[in-house]
Amino acid sequence: MSDPVHEALDHRDPEGARVGMWLFLLTEMLLFGGLFLLYAVYRGRYPHEFASAGKELSHVFGIANTFVLLTSSLSVACCLTALQKGQKRLCMTLLAVTALLAVTFLVNKWLEWGAKIHHGLYPGGPGLIGRPPGEVLFFGLYYSTTGLHGLHVLAGLIVLVVVLGLVAVDRVTPDDHVLLENAGLYWHLVDVVWIFILPLFYLTV
Repeated sequence: MSDPVHEALDHRDPEGARVGMWLFLLTEMLLFGGLFLLYAVYRGRYPHEFASAGKELSHVFGIANTFVLLTSSLSVACCLTALQKGQKRLCMTLLAVTALLAVTFLVNKWLEWGAKIHHGLYPGGPGLIGRPPGEVLFFGLYYSTTGLHGLHVLAGLIVLVVVLGLVAVDRVTPDDHVLLENAGLYWHLVDVVWIFILPLFYLTV
């Protein structure tokens, strides 16, 4: 006699999974789009204050993290190609590299935040007391946007590690790789969002 619970868990609907992921990514883009719109409104009201505050962010951290994420986007794309070609070991290696790059990004962000917090440059911090409202708003948006993005990087890291484990036990295979494909799509979203964050906060003029 068949087990309906097992059959439900074992059900595969690749196209449905892909459509579901694209709908999820759309909601994520709306979320970050709202933050970017809010930034644009306040940047229009306080252009000089935003430019002045932006100069206090580290271009080194911003550009380094951009390089890290772009490299990770390449590695996650290559791992899918490797799996489709039946190169399981290479796929796992590239997934591990992507996860390591995600950790590198989070460590860099933690160091960057730590330096700013040490100097009191955080909402309500002593470093912002008495500053123009535009600069206070800039740092509020900076922490909100990069913090939310950091949470997405952390979520992506967890997903990558889980998929790596599934590849290792042959739950994700060349014939059934929609989980890896969706994980890669999510990771590309994380990268795309950062491409917008970089010029808005780190390259202000």
